Amino acid sequence: MDPKAALGSSDVELLERALECWLRRRSEAFSAAAVYLEDGDQGLRRISCHGTAAELVEGFPELLPASTAGEVEPSLPGCRRLALGGGWLLCRDEAGPVEEDTPWSEPLESSGNVEDLLLLAAVRACELSERLRLQTFQNQYRGVELEALYDVGLAVVSTLDLPQLTEEILLRAVSLLDARRGVLYEHDGGVYRRRRMVGGSAPELLEIGDEGPQGLLEGDEALLRDLLPGAEHVLAVTVEAAGSPRGLLVVADKESRFGVGPFTAPDRRTLSLFAHQAGIALENAHLHRQALEKERLEREMELAAQIQRQLLPESMPRVAGWELHGWNRPARQVGGDYYGVMERPGGRLLTVVADVSGKGMPAALLVSNLHSALDLLLGPEGLLDQEDLLVDEVVGTHLLHRLNRHVLDSSLPNKFITLLLVELDLATGRARYLNAGHNPALLLSVDGSLRYLEASGPPVGLLPEATYRVDTVTLHPGDLLCLYSDGITECTNLQGVELGEEQLLELLRRHAAEPLPQLAGRLDAACRRFARGLAQGDDQTLLLVRRGLEAAARGAPKA
Repeated sequence: MDPKAALGSSDVELLERALECWLRRRSEAFSAAAVYLEDGDQGLRRISCHGTAAELVEGFPELLPASTAGEVEPSLPGCRRLALGGGWLLCRDEAGPVEEDTPWSEPLESSGNVEDLLLLAAVRACELSERLRLQTFQNQYRGVELEALYDVGLAVVSTLDLPQLTEEILLRAVSLLDARRGVLYEHDGGVYRRRRMVGGSAPELLEIGDEGPQGLLEGDEALLRDLLPGAEHVLAVTVEAAGSPRGLLVVADKESRFGVGPFTAPDRRTLSLFAHQAGIALENAHLHRQALEKERLEREMELAAQIQRQLLPESMPRVAGWELHGWNRPARQVGGDYYGVMERPGGRLLTVVADVSGKGMPAALLVSNLHSALDLLLGPEGLLDQEDLLVDEVVGTHLLHRLNRHVLDSSLPNKFITLLLVELDLATGRARYLNAGHNPALLLSVDGSLRYLEASGPPVGLLPEATYRVDTVTLHPGDLLCLYSDGITECTNLQGVELGEEQLLELLRRHAAEPLPQLAGRLDAACRRFARGLAQGDDQTLLLVRRGLEAAARGAPKA
């Protein structure tokens, strides 16, 4: 850069005349001299030079490296040096170079020579012009910097794709600070994981102690250089969102006229401002990803709920002389309860109620497994399509043995199913049942008596060699059979009290003569009133079977 253009021609011309006069007075000692002022990038820029030997004058470089500025005195082979306020005076002797750089013992201010004082005045004038130039430049640069930060911020926050965003953040940071290298780390489960890097290698993981990244940033500079091995100058700032560290942004080796140089305090401020914008953008991208994931899971859960609803009967078989009604309400979108009704050959009807351990998707998957197994064993072309399924105790226990083995082999060790199978002879009302660890069904007779269909074996999928027993009961005209899951009796209110079996029995007895859909609706309303707005804790399932009073007079109905 032309010094006259940078500082103003009058100031430089004054300095050149002053330097010429100063050299003329000291011609016996020096043949060439140059004045250097500190530049804005912490280097030294030559403002003026003069001498009687052209080759000596040409030996003064236009720029001296940044490492020679500040508290370190400039060093140029064959020169003597003298500090001049904000600049330096370097001199050469035409008789030959001095062996080492040695400053004058007496400063120019105390010499009393007119030439010395004139040179000092000219240097001070140039220094003031240089300060004014630098201040103007910094103000303009600050405006450009803010505009660049604004543009970069818009580019970053407009990106919600996380991989693209991390790449954009790092490339913009490196470009903003004229750095040759960079790396972006994100906080991930107690460690900082490398997401992007450019211009060289960097560790994959950073394990930062309890003091957080601040301990690293305030530590030894050698620790920072370990982030980008081989780098000479490293600048690192934290990336924060909502007041918490979310990552680390590191750049290295700022481009300068001398190759690479250190980063300045304004560079740190710029990178910190950009890191703040990057933190907001990363947080938005993560929230966007979470929202998309939540939306995807909700769609999948709704689809799973639709599939599970298809596993339950859309309607009950219409059987002369019998009433059937089923009802199910899962605690979540999908549940672990199941009920079904299958018409069997020979005028028989098989009813089943099951409760899988747990709730939600894992339980729903096991419900689907159970439905498939029952269909495989008992469907129209099932493996156990005998007419006397539960009439023959051997056949009945064989069914549970096969089912138990299937659940054990196809589910997790802590998963099991309570199951109640009841096969009705529609002509006689005789029912044979298998209860595998399920809560007892309730049989209410028209004469007011009550019988429980107790468990005769452990839950399915719990023990490899479990055994089961087939029991028998008869439904007389007017009798009501209630199969239910424990989500009904264990319905809890705000005080932690359960609805209980007694209240269920009381409601059944009081409304036993009502149509079964109406009776199920009363039970649903009773559970809701009892919970009083408390979230449902478990799946609720009900299967009601009632033999009509006219069934015995008609004889065997046709299924």
